[in-house]
Amino acid sequence: MTDRELLHRIERSAGQRAGYKQLVRELGLGGGRERRMLLEQLDRMTARGELVRSDRDHWALPQAASRSNLVAGRLDVHRDGFGFVRPETRQAGGDDDIFIPPNEMNGAMQGDQVLVELAPPRADGRHSGRIARVLNRRNPTVVGIFHYALHEHAQGNTVTPLDERMTQPILIPFGLEQAPATVGGTPHRVVSENKGRSETGIAESESGLEGMVVDVEITDWPTPSRPARGRVIEVLGREDDFGVDVEIVIRKHHLPHVFPLNVLDEARAVAQLDEEEAASRRDFRQLPIVTIDGETAKDFDDAVFVRQHGGAGGTWELQVHIADVAQYVTPGTALDLEARLRGTSVYFPDRAVPMLPQELSSDICSLRPGEDRLVLSCIMMIDPDGEIRSYEVTPGVIRSVRRMTYTQVHAVISGDQQTREEFGPLVAEFERMYELARLLHKKRQRRGSIDFDLPEPVIEFDSQGAMQSIVRSERSWANRLIEEFMLSANECVASWLQNLDVPSLYRIHEKPEARRVVEFESVAAGFGYSLGLGPLPVKRMTMKSERREMRSRGGGRSAGQGRQPREYEVPEDIPVTPRMYQQLALKIAGKPEERILAHLMLRSLRQARYSEKNEGHFALAAPCYTHFTSPIRRYPDLIVHRIAKAVLASGASGTGVLAKQTGKALRHSEIGHEGPISEVELAGIAYESSQAERRAEDAERELMEWKKVKFMQDRIGDDFDAMILSVTKYGCFVELDNLFIEGLVPIMSLQGDHYTFRENTRQIIGEHSGRRYSMGDRVRVVLDRVDSVQRRLQFSILEEVAPVRLARPAKAKAKVKSGSGKAHPYIPPKNKVLRKGKQKAKSKRPGKKRG
Repeated sequence: MTDRELLHRIERSAGQRAGYKQLVRELGLGGGRERRMLLEQLDRMTARGELVRSDRDHWALPQAASRSNLVAGRLDVHRDGFGFVRPETRQAGGDDDIFIPPNEMNGAMQGDQVLVELAPPRADGRHSGRIARVLNRRNPTVVGIFHYALHEHAQGNTVTPLDERMTQPILIPFGLEQAPATVGGTPHRVVSENKGRSETGIAESESGLEGMVVDVEITDWPTPSRPARGRVIEVLGREDDFGVDVEIVIRKHHLPHVFPLNVLDEARAVAQLDEEEAASRRDFRQLPIVTIDGETAKDFDDAVFVRQHGGAGGTWELQVHIADVAQYVTPGTALDLEARLRGTSVYFPDRAVPMLPQELSSDICSLRPGEDRLVLSCIMMIDPDGEIRSYEVTPGVIRSVRRMTYTQVHAVISGDQQTREEFGPLVAEFERMYELARLLHKKRQRRGSIDFDLPEPVIEFDSQGAMQSIVRSERSWANRLIEEFMLSANECVASWLQNLDVPSLYRIHEKPEARRVVEFESVAAGFGYSLGLGPLPVKRMTMKSERREMRSRGGGRSAGQGRQPREYEVPEDIPVTPRMYQQLALKIAGKPEERILAHLMLRSLRQARYSEKNEGHFALAAPCYTHFTSPIRRYPDLIVHRIAKAVLASGASGTGVLAKQTGKALRHSEIGHEGPISEVELAGIAYESSQAERRAEDAERELMEWKKVKFMQDRIGDDFDAMILSVTKYGCFVELDNLFIEGLVPIMSLQGDHYTFRENTRQIIGEHSGRRYSMGDRVRVVLDRVDSVQRRLQFSILEEVAPVRLARPAKAKAKVKSGSGKAHPYIPPKNKVLRKGKQKAKSKRPGKKRG
């Protein structure tokens, strides 16, 4: 059943509502797989706002749900106990988050899916309410610090969650504080070696667990009158022990990290090359095909080869060979289910959580040099202008001749004589790759593709695994040529499946929201830049809640007096194009303000996601795009491989033309009804994969910030050059040069005047001196405090150094809300540092990292 048909069925139900059991009965769903797919479809439509969850097992159309005072959404809890619920369907033109007071939580926890009973709207139009019930719990386990009971009358021991948004401790009844000997079928493991502990990690003495980081399974959810209860299932070690930070983040974000035994057994069984299968494929083993990856990479899922036909000025041939993971991970197997659950590999600075077991990811699927490997290849013919004129998708077998690193290839194309001599026979290959990559890059620039070259931090470790420095990642043309080749292959495969009208997964990037574009334009104007939009069309509107309030008070026209509903100006659809972003990125390239404006430009764009519907890719200025080139580490790529192989097996041609399809396009009926995978199932996979990607990004970002705070712990009192990234009523957020480390300069710490925040100009201004602190200003700051619990850094500005303004701020064109809206209270500095006349020791460790 399609989404449209399901909506129509619910629309015809009483009250435009339907329950899960009702739908199962009406649709005649018998098997567990069909019922699971129905739940996935309902959840996906709810996430898109097409349905609203009105109860644990009931869904309604948004207009039906709006007639009641119950709203479903996700709860975000503040560390001070209150929270906000973001409704699953949001009204245009306003901030519809619902405020939940601390006494109205009703046992809900951070991230839970809840049903809110709305209170009458307040005078300012904002909503508040109480949580009527919890629909879905997000945290079956919680990681935190274990504490033994302080007195004999206590009901048990406690665990204080490390997530500050979980404001109440978890009660551990006596006897449930000992971790079992096995967890998930694998031996229980403690990261650190502590005295007084056994090999299984169970405390041998009564005091062994005090202050330890533990993972707790919730056995009883909290109620308004009692806290949550749980049992310890894993002991991780002390918070400051080596490696414990990674273990904490993995469990905090609920990342699957232990492969079940049946998955490992299956991986070992299939990890063998089928010689008959290899013999039946197109043979590329005689070509000098190479892999190019980072120095620490172990899974090589792409290999490339370039040659030119007809001499200089002739046609280019680009071969991109991708590991055929679909040959080993087949639908419905334990391997497949585990890969879908994980969705993606997660990469931390010092370790990775792979999507597939090592037997596949680093062995039979990895395109290791000198070994025969099965691949799915995309062969592209490219004209001298970089335009792809034709392509072919085909199964193949390759034997890589060399495992190259980005550093080595960069040295070759940069003319390093020693490196060129080392790789003599391959030097000409890399020079051709470099030339073709530049042509492809120019082609993308002509069509308006956005290319943000934002530096990223890389943490370097010493031989003992301790953090040594934070450095800037290097993105050379060796990195870029692989990026260009992979972009081309992804676009060709997406175009091929689209032209065949085969249901598939696409990587889409939607046009940015008008509100975010207007906000960015307002900030950019302060630096003298613009996207070149011209006059922005706006529409005036009033909030429905305010109109109701005025009617209830007898206000409005009939009353003749009194306050009228406030009007809001909301930008209508803005004709923004990727070329506008591209041109502005080129203007600011190399300028001091590039870092901050490029970051804000990126924030104004939507996040890319997976979808079963092709809606194009805004940032790449591509009408059709997918992910095909990383099936070892991304589940959507594996799905695209399965679809491609099924289409080829049906007898369909693997050739196509990127710019315009010629000849007869193959329809669904010619490859088997709706294709290898139905659109409904693809929609579920797209939603799950997008969520898994967000989860991985959040975990990677949190650990990186944690590592940065640890890196700065022994640098209290040191001073640094910094840039002001944003200005809020709490103070200035600054970023240290070259270290990519952020922190807060509280407004109360600014000395010599009384400073206030001006929202219309986004500046902090001294009332008497007129001294201003603005976004983009260069300042010298001192590290005053490291808050290791909340993982935040607090700085103060050296008094003798006046801020260096990058550009004279122009008057803001629009009043836009500044900052994240989250509270950042002033933390009194622990170590007071003299501001004048005292020399500071500069940080001895600059920062860098490779992406």
